[in-house]
Amino acid sequence: MHYVDEGEGDPVLLLHGEPTWSYLWRKIIPELPGRVVAPDLIGFGRSDKPEEIGWYSYDRHVESIWRLVGELDLRRLTLVVHDWGGPIGLRVAVEHEERFERLVILNTGIGGGSAPSETWLRFRAVVRELGGALDIGRLVEAGTAQGLSDEVRAVYDAQFPTAESKAGALAFPELVPTEPDHPNTAPMNRVRDALREWHKPTLVVWGAEDTVLPPAIAKAFVALIPGARGPLEIAGAGHFLQEDRPQEVAEAIRSQVYS
Repeated sequence: MHYVDEGEGDPVLLLHGEPTWSYLWRKIIPELPGRVVAPDLIGFGRSDKPEEIGWYSYDRHVESIWRLVGELDLRRLTLVVHDWGGPIGLRVAVEHEERFERLVILNTGIGGGSAPSETWLRFRAVVRELGGALDIGRLVEAGTAQGLSDEVRAVYDAQFPTAESKAGALAFPELVPTEPDHPNTAPMNRVRDALREWHKPTLVVWGAEDTVLPPAIAKAFVALIPGARGPLEIAGAGHFLQEDRPQEVAEAIRSQVYS
């Protein structure tokens, strides 16, 4: 697992999702206080990329992040989660609450048994159809409101030089529990239920233009978690709000760290 580890003090752990990597946080990391740790999930960025789609599982991703927390001995954590970083990181947090002090939740979801939205189902269908021909840079750009430069798209593309290296990106949509009998429905629902008892400070921040995970999901998080504030909706930001409005995202995280 590749990770960025910069600064000193109480740590902030930044978890990305599909199909990005720690590069997503490049404009935010310099704006944050303390020690900032931003891993690349296995299968993404500069981390190893197992080429068998079946290798990837919710449990394996959770275990890899918990191992990172343990190896780096991270305590008094502020956890910032986005996209698939949400189900992974929030599970680590509720299962090891003693390590975590506060949460910042960005454009993600938790719980299983139904599809997040019709737009998400169309996204999954496109990924299934394209397979190894999936255009990663264009996929990220489609989740922004402001678009990406040619240079930034190329950086996202470069992490997946072959069709086989995209196995993690192809696996993630299949790991979303859209049916009651999906193997990840029960574990994700357990995380959601545990969050009903989470009383530590939590801030929900959302890209207001996200059509895949619309702001109604942000409101549901605030209603779910007793310690939650928000949602803070950021205008002009889509699903990848870190690309669209990095300064506003960094300011929101800082406000939570210092709360």
